Amino acid sequence: MILAFVFHKRKYLLSNSEKGGYNSMSSLSWSGRLQRTFLDYQHVFVFLAPILFIVGVYFGAPTPADADAGYWLKFWWLFPFFLLGATIVNTVGISGSALFVPYLIFIFPLLAFELDPATIVKIGLISESFGLSSSSLAFIQHGLVDRRLAATLVGGSIPFVVGGALLSFVIPEPIFQLLLAIALLASAALLFKIDLSHDEPADSDSEASGGVAVEADGGPDLPDDSAKPGAAGVSTDDDGVVTRVDRTGNTYSYTRGGYLERFGNYSIGGVFQGLAGFGIGELGIISMLRTSVPVRIAIGTNHIVVATTAILASLVHVFGGGLVGGHTMDLASTPWNMVVWTVPAAATGGQIAPFVANALDTGTIKHAVGILFAIIATALFLMAGSGLI
Repeated sequence: MILAFVFHKRKYLLSNSEKGGYNSMSSLSWSGRLQRTFLDYQHVFVFLAPILFIVGVYFGAPTPADADAGYWLKFWWLFPFFLLGATIVNTVGISGSALFVPYLIFIFPLLAFELDPATIVKIGLISESFGLSSSSLAFIQHGLVDRRLAATLVGGSIPFVVGGALLSFVIPEPIFQLLLAIALLASAALLFKIDLSHDEPADSDSEASGGVAVEADGGPDLPDDSAKPGAAGVSTDDDGVVTRVDRTGNTYSYTRGGYLERFGNYSIGGVFQGLAGFGIGELGIISMLRTSVPVRIAIGTNHIVVATTAILASLVHVFGGGLVGGHTMDLASTPWNMVVWTVPAAATGGQIAPFVANALDTGTIKHAVGILFAIIATALFLMAGSGLI
């Protein structure tokens, strides 16, 4: 519902006297006021969600009969690990499971005990859902999401995500881990070759912006979007050139061309997303950068795609197994004393990520993503190798 809410088309009412300045709440329709209020206080809703989740788990989840304070506090040390992991993956706009799954496979057993694959998937999906939702809202608030581009990518990816999730019940997972590792290494190599000299944003008051008023999403000509905090807004000229201003006043200029290349990457990534719980963000962001979408806009937009497809893949994994004779998830076996720490950590990391992305140089982000892809690919090679032995 959150994603449907933020994608909803809005109208804004503005008197002539208000043009050229920041708009008051009275200039908005009721839907605009509601969205502005929601974005202003989205961090409150984001942090309430994990609290409600923990309360629900404590009182309603199927836990051991002797669960005491020691049971709930046993895995407190997962919080800093998942906080760091969620901050990293959300900063670069990829799936949380890309780090959570390797961590639970390789690091967690050294500190505690070995987890079975079904448990690892459950912990990863539950944590990722909160982290992605949190970070998506934060990037929307910062004005770093191209909703039109995101809607197109989500729509084109859906059949591939569903198909990949259904294939996961009949095709050996190590084979796809191996293929995904190869794809990530190729993506890392391409990423290091990409020229991002076009990408650095300009201040909206500088000569780069030309002093042209920015058109708000779905609204009349405005210097900013009054339904968003800060000086956020976007315009598209007759040649298809998009001018976007984030909440801090940075201006980005790009086009939405390159749909064919993005469709190819997001289709392949969608299959992997359905199979392994990650892949669409890792492969998709490469096509965004290769088609000259600015890094920060690519990361923010990718969050919507990854969040939506991750939820879809999760639903197919939960309910699809029984339809095709495969496995199903047993929530009764979920280690709830682990997720009560990983969920708030992932949600907090999602809120931190946009500030980190804004502070880092685009070249630094590019190299960080490339190195991260190489690390994940190495982990996947190890996972695939252990599964084939």
